[in-house]
Amino acid sequence: MSRPPLMAAALAGMGVLHFAAPRPFDGLIPRALPGPARAWTYGSGVAELAVAGLLAVPATRRVGGRAAQVLFLAVWPGNFHQAYRARNASLRTRAITLARLPLQVPLIAAAGRIAAGR
Repeated sequence: MSRPPLMAAALAGMGVLHFAAPRPFDGLIPRALPGPARAWTYGSGVAELAVAGLLAVPATRRVGGRAAQVLFLAVWPGNFHQAYRARNASLRTRAITLARLPLQVPLIAAAGRIAAGR
């Protein structure tokens, strides 16, 4: 499977998870954001589903690639927040939350290649 459909499938799956099991995502939302965390969880789920749709359609794929970059950058602070909150957690939890941070970089780069039509 080429990158755009794979990224679209991954984003669609995560978007659905935001609605099917929102609690873990609520913990990613920094408390400084206004409103309830659940609203942000649902909003980011909608954004992931929308970007997945853009990536799935060849005519909107390049726009979808750019939107995916913006989305990945927008959720990165939540990943930092989660890693910070896990600083006193088990070694396993700290490792998982810290490992997620650099994994965003190849996702952002891959989305950029899709936006560039490569």
